[in-house]
Amino acid sequence: MPKRFVSIWFRYLLTDREAIRQKSLRDLPVAFTEPDHGRLLVIAMNVNAEQCGVKPGIAAADARVIAPGIQLFENKPGRNVKLLKGMAEWCLRYTPLVMVDLPDGLLLDVTGCTHLKGGETEYLKDMVSRLRALGYTIRPGMADTIGCAWAVARCAENGLNVPPGGQRNALMPLPPASLRLGTDLLIKLNQLGFYQVSSFIHLPKSVLKRRFGGNMILRLYQALGQEAEFLLPLKEPVPYSERISLLEPVTIRPAIERAVHTLIDQLCKRLYGEGLGLRSAVLTYCRIDGKSYQLAIGTNHPSQRTDHIFKLFELQLDQVAPGLGIELFILDALKTEPASDKQSMLWNGKPTADSEQVAELLDNIAARVGNVNIHRYLPKEHHWPERAAANTADLTEIPASEWRDDHIRPTQLLDPPEPIEAMALTPDYAPRQFVYRNQRHIIVSADGPERISHEWWTEDGGYRDYYMAEDEEGMRYWLFGTPNELPGQTRRWFIHGYFA
Repeated sequence: MPKRFVSIWFRYLLTDREAIRQKSLRDLPVAFTEPDHGRLLVIAMNVNAEQCGVKPGIAAADARVIAPGIQLFENKPGRNVKLLKGMAEWCLRYTPLVMVDLPDGLLLDVTGCTHLKGGETEYLKDMVSRLRALGYTIRPGMADTIGCAWAVARCAENGLNVPPGGQRNALMPLPPASLRLGTDLLIKLNQLGFYQVSSFIHLPKSVLKRRFGGNMILRLYQALGQEAEFLLPLKEPVPYSERISLLEPVTIRPAIERAVHTLIDQLCKRLYGEGLGLRSAVLTYCRIDGKSYQLAIGTNHPSQRTDHIFKLFELQLDQVAPGLGIELFILDALKTEPASDKQSMLWNGKPTADSEQVAELLDNIAARVGNVNIHRYLPKEHHWPERAAANTADLTEIPASEWRDDHIRPTQLLDPPEPIEAMALTPDYAPRQFVYRNQRHIIVSADGPERISHEWWTEDGGYRDYYMAEDEEGMRYWLFGTPNELPGQTRRWFIHGYFA
């Protein structure tokens, strides 16, 4: 399939944007200025100012004389870049490959996209009509090469859609400026009488290079398709992306759900065919007013199940504001991983942490409370209870050891242990009562002690005597006491956890 490119020239970018913001400026001459060596020079103007004789480079004072009533605005550095990036985002509804072409244009790689609008003619017509409806004056050009599309958009009187292979004929009547050459070279060509590309296009390559330099050859051959030229998109396209362009804008929830479900199903079928599963995705929806918004989801396990992924997006559909209508949905798979074909039933055996059922359950919980509130712990070879587990976000990580089940441990562990005021009949017995957070607890029964020694080979320390204590209200606590470090010193007590 031959490459097809579109160049969009925003002839009055800055002034058009200002007229969109202030409707009263549409019928007035408007210009933008920039300071230059103590003077304000005009850098851009609208069609009304242009008809009055205002041109780029003249002084602002002269512009006021030439066009009485002209509205002058001081340009901010980078303003055109910001506007073009915004328009590039808008053009993503036509193709995922859009590049900002400074100072006043966009370049689109539309290869394989034009059939979505019924062909190249309808594709350009739809794009132009909608951009003009937004308030922009544009000229598009379509060709097999970036250089030719750029040339016809800015210099051709007609024939803006160059047929495949027709770039040479399209370039012939155009001026040398259509080849994106430097000012010095354009002056030289004009002095030599080369007013059209046809005046020198047939000259040998060696002659052109010797007389006009290598850049002349590069630009000419790029426009003809004999030298490669690459488009650097504003956003790097993802390998797995699906989109649905709707015939009529949708505003109601059921229609939005059907479109999203269809889009997810298309992506899952494609991933399944390549043995991949989805880990993270972004859903972009574009409204007819030119605005676009995004919803993002993530999974703990590579997933190919349409219903599961749709359920994650469904939880966020309340955030969708369709406005006057949504016309396009785009689903990008930001991260994929190889997926296992093994399909296990929930009740056949014991599901492991990396099983599909557990991963989907965690996805649903994370969609409600957030990933930061979900933790997985693996056993570690340490004596101290607060060091015997480590947090991990990887469901596939295999623990180095098994959880110990020879001793009872509390459901909730405090890290670090919190000090309490306790009273025991003798130092080697469990306390009879303790005060924790200004509340007194009377102990009615206690089991222990379980002595846990410190890891003397890593750092200095003693031991702890742990007790399971139950108070009058039936609450059970895990308490421990430390050895007396000095003669006559009372034993220190801590609470380390709660039992269910």
